[in-house]
Amino acid sequence: MDRLRTLPEPDRVHGGPDRHGPAPWDFSTCANAAGPCPAAVSALQRVDPTRYPDPGYHALRERLADWHRVEPARIVLAASASEFIQRVTVVGARLAPGAVALPAHAYGDYAAAARAAGRGVTTGSDATLRWIGEPSSPLGQDAPPPRDLARVPTVLDSVYAPLRLGGASRWSAADRHAAFVLHSPNKALGLCGLRGAYVVAPAPEAVDWDVGAWVAALAAAEPSWPLGAHAVAMLETWVEPATQRWLAGARLTLGEWMAGLRLALEQLGFEAEPGVANFLCARPPAGVPDAAALRAHGVAVRDTTSFGLPGRWRLSAQPPAAVEALRVALRRG
Repeated sequence: MDRLRTLPEPDRVHGGPDRHGPAPWDFSTCANAAGPCPAAVSALQRVDPTRYPDPGYHALRERLADWHRVEPARIVLAASASEFIQRVTVVGARLAPGAVALPAHAYGDYAAAARAAGRGVTTGSDATLRWIGEPSSPLGQDAPPPRDLARVPTVLDSVYAPLRLGGASRWSAADRHAAFVLHSPNKALGLCGLRGAYVVAPAPEAVDWDVGAWVAALAAAEPSWPLGAHAVAMLETWVEPATQRWLAGARLTLGEWMAGLRLALEQLGFEAEPGVANFLCARPPAGVPDAAALRAHGVAVRDTTSFGLPGRWRLSAQPPAAVEALRVALRRG
């Protein structure tokens, strides 16, 4: 028992509900606050949960492959983005032992997975697995594709790409064909409680390492039925034109809400960082209540200390009523 107490605890700080339940005004997650998507909700209501999904997910793979214009063999399914982070890190430790390269400020599960697999982390060029976010969390900013993209197995975390509110991606189609591109639509659909993700694997001719061996190893490490029937319905709905039309309209709404949030923060003395997604990081002025005090007033923000950014908060675009609640909570102290 004493030995167990000495084991390092992975940093698993997240936004969203805590032990007190959901906050009435929640800026702490990056979910689409204009959701949920009606088409996805309707699809979920039609799901028959009494039956197993096809264990090979053949129809779903073909639908996703058709949407991305790739071969079905390049589609890797995952129970969630976080599950894939763990799996590819462990598989990569066997196929390409070495350190994992992380952005300077990144989602904590990348480092947690590396530690769990006994791998070191680095920001240098000596890595054998590399993570890049587009846009990344917590800053909501882009990074260019590395020059040695074909040499190092790379995962482009595109979870927030559907919630991009400005600017264009710095990754070309050719760049994407040389990386594992991770997709998890639940945030964009406003359905965070529903888990389910997929990855488009690199094209074999685009890289200098054996993609087939990696995809086969990832499949071997995949649990049976990683996606339940509801996750299948979500991913099938994701590629429908009606869903993408709804998302385009939601982005317009989120853009207006983000502009209102930035203005309010500036008026309150915050220093807001630039970004292209539906969330931002900001440094609060001296004398304002901390995140814990705000939570007591029903407002949740994401302290970014665990991202390596002490003294800042991450806040997502929320309706005007939520921004007003934030103002009131900051005044109350």
